Amino acid sequence: MANVVMKLKVMPNDVEVDLEALKEKVKEAAPEKVEIRDFGIQPIAFGLKALLVAAVMPDEEGISDEFVEKIQQIDGVESVEVESVELV
Repeated sequence: MANVVMKLKVMPNDVEVDLEALKEKVKEAAPEKVEIRDFGIQPIAFGLKALLVAAVMPDEEGISDEFVEKIQQIDGVESVEVESVELV
């Protein structure tokens, strides 16, 4: 079975959200089959920054949805946008 790389943009609900702490919470939220490969920070506007997440997971139904839902439930997260999903 193939793997996919999913790139996400996680928007905090405030400029005061600690992105380093948010990274740790995203790592903890990742299901067993999801491997976080990279994090990045993207300036948005007026001091607001988005957390960029690159994760590798099996190309199985439901895993990516479960991961996105778990991130959305983290305190301090406004929204999660799937930027791309590519086969590895």
